[in-house]
Amino acid sequence: MYTLQSDEKLTSIMVYSKDRFIRGEVVTKDSIMVSRWLRTQGAPTYLHILKASVLTLSAGPARVNNFEEVYFPTAECLVFHLTPPKSDPLDYDADEQNRLMQPLTLLAGSFVVQGKLRVSAMTDFATSLEGNRLTWLSFYEISISNPALPQMRVDVPMALINAAHITYGMGVVQS
Repeated sequence: MYTLQSDEKLTSIMVYSKDRFIRGEVVTKDSIMVSRWLRTQGAPTYLHILKASVLTLSAGPARVNNFEEVYFPTAECLVFHLTPPKSDPLDYDADEQNRLMQPLTLLAGSFVVQGKLRVSAMTDFATSLEGNRLTWLSFYEISISNPALPQMRVDVPMALINAAHITYGMGVVQS
């Protein structure tokens, strides 16, 4: 088992990928604000997660595996956030002019993520999205669910989303 160094901390997080949900604790330096960590130059290639519970969603029933430690490729992470009720201060100024909160429904693998993306008020959403060059975007006022797990619902104030690997939905069409 990993031994925490004097300048490190453990933070409870949740990770969503196309076919997995992982809950556990990441090891970071004390100075890191974990809710923004993946947007920094110090973001790891692999998330080192301790006390990991890994729920695999693929053909057949969902199954859980528990590990003392797992290393999960950061590039495969679609959504990343602190485990509720823990939260960090939001990463924007609510009084900032020329920005608005765009309600969206994101599809991240089999997960449905409802919330808001902060975008420019001066352009349309498609232009904002096409002009984005960031790997990770902040998404706010979130509710996460999964049709394969009706009992699962997670509400958090903010998460990071892997911008190029998410499907963005606007409006809801009843089928």
